[in-house]
Amino acid sequence: MAEDLAEFVLAMRSIPLEGAPKAYRGGPLTALGTATRSAIERLRAIPEENVDCDAVLRLWENALRAPGGEEARVWLHADLMPGNLLVDGERLSAVIDFGCMGAGDPACDLFPAWNLLADEARKVFREALNVDDATWSRGRARTLSQALIALPYYRNTNPAMSGNARYVIRTVLRETA
Repeated sequence: MAEDLAEFVLAMRSIPLEGAPKAYRGGPLTALGTATRSAIERLRAIPEENVDCDAVLRLWENALRAPGGEEARVWLHADLMPGNLLVDGERLSAVIDFGCMGAGDPACDLFPAWNLLADEARKVFREALNVDDATWSRGRARTLSQALIALPYYRNTNPAMSGNARYVIRTVLRETA
């Protein structure tokens, strides 16, 4: 699956950018700052979620110092969530929901590394895409931000979304421990 996802991302990146609109997700990481910090504070008030809010805040602040992202532009799907990835056995068979597609930071199409792939597959995905440390850090932070915002919002109404948010938070914290 990791190789299939990387192949899809590379195919998106190979499309010429001329005339490309901005992706719905794809702007500077700093644009997510207020919403991310607010979500962390909401999670502090939900102790039963057992989120290490100090650790996620440190990770977020460190990622904001990662270079790049604003000048790097590639075509993005920009919504590579598990529900948009159709799988047949262990292989990616289709990607759906191109409503967020456009040009932006290549880190935006790294979400599956933390919202879907296991540790070894994550490494394969990163290697296949030849992702540098700064882009990896921004991708991890973007994925974490989305999970931090989703968890308090969906925790009582959407078990699939809140479950994936918990998975992402645990995965990111484990990877950076």
